Amino acid sequence: MRLPFVRPLPRRTVLRGGLASFASLVAGRVLPGCDGPAPTPDASAADAAVELDALASDAPIVDAVIHPDAFSSPFVPNPMPARPALRSLISSIGPLGAANADGVRVPPGFTARILAIAGEEVSGTGYTWHTYPDGGTCFATTDGGWIYVSNSEMPLRGGVGAMRFDASGAIVSAQRILDRTNINCAGGGTPWGSWLSCEETPRGMVHECDPHGMQAPQARPALGVFKHEAVCVDAEGRLYLTEDHAEGCFYRFTPATFTAMGHPDLRTGTLHVAQVASDGAVTWHEVPDPQFLGAVDTRDQVAAATHFDGGEGIWFHEGVVYFSSKGDNHVRAYDVAGESISVLYDAATHPDPILRGVDNLTVTCCGDVLVAEDGGDMQIVAILPDGTLKALMQIEGQDGSEITGPAFDPSGTRLYFSSQRGGTREIGITYVIEGPFHEAV
Repeated sequence: MRLPFVRPLPRRTVLRGGLASFASLVAGRVLPGCDGPAPTPDASAADAAVELDALASDAPIVDAVIHPDAFSSPFVPNPMPARPALRSLISSIGPLGAANADGVRVPPGFTARILAIAGEEVSGTGYTWHTYPDGGTCFATTDGGWIYVSNSEMPLRGGVGAMRFDASGAIVSAQRILDRTNINCAGGGTPWGSWLSCEETPRGMVHECDPHGMQAPQARPALGVFKHEAVCVDAEGRLYLTEDHAEGCFYRFTPATFTAMGHPDLRTGTLHVAQVASDGAVTWHEVPDPQFLGAVDTRDQVAAATHFDGGEGIWFHEGVVYFSSKGDNHVRAYDVAGESISVLYDAATHPDPILRGVDNLTVTCCGDVLVAEDGGDMQIVAILPDGTLKALMQIEGQDGSEITGPAFDPSGTRLYFSSQRGGTREIGITYVIEGPFHEAV
């Protein structure tokens, strides 16, 4: 097991901090892994301010010590009801209207409101919503409700928060389901009901979490140790992962075994990295040291690997893995059966390039690819199956932020998302838009 190490934390240009000493933050504090004590509420506003200063400085961060037992247990699947059959209405949605009192623009027939503000209690729950909300998704529950999970991209005190809703869409509870991990950026939901939360650090790992908070989170180093962004699962149980780095790679994980209940056991398997030919054909190469135990970064271990400029969101839908790369404003589509990659969207060549800073994404039942902007003009834009672009929302007055965590509830009529650095303290706001995005069939 790797011993603790010290590394410099990459700076994000959108973060603006002071000159507070980082030594005072970490003095006497070595972080436990995710198998430590029970989750605690998020940092206070004062702590958040100190850690924001630390993130914007050049001071090093001491990485977590991961206990050998932190990834020893398989995940027990959660019971999830079948989602209702839906039809997308997104192609018929009208143009955006004027901003509401919260600065959110939506189309006619839709409403937007704030659900939670970072550093403040989620209404009626006693839980303080986490700082820098990022990637998220929804999980249906057996009582007709659902759970929205949301990462925290906070250094040191990252992790995952979850809001539970009843069948009417009212919040009934909120809690922390992963605590004290590092810069949890995006991730992905699994067909067996777990949330895979990804750390965006050079030694980052994927943590498998229970949206219900009943099972202890488990680190999954077999999925690779690198600057993770997002992950998805295909119909055969293989996982695909993006890497948020200027020379990031596109990875595939093939589990060695399946559990007794038939889902992939993420404790062991083989990590491959993609080489993409000029015609889009993909060759997969095994990564020799996926847990980065040696001296060579995971992304640099296979000389033939193709590098993508800032890998971001990823989603599997009907045989295709969609993923974005922010550095070149591309959304790509990987055909799983054909093992080939094509470009779905390129801002440089599209006749109406309203989509900029492509980041988190989700895909509707009917193949609309919804892409959240990091920067751009703070929109979520749908790429329709015919290639047409349609803006579904926009936040005004938060140009230093980014849109994160877009996810539909099971009915497809509520779209959750966050402004990662929204609010007067610029530490995050989570919203919901309600309206006829879909209809039941």
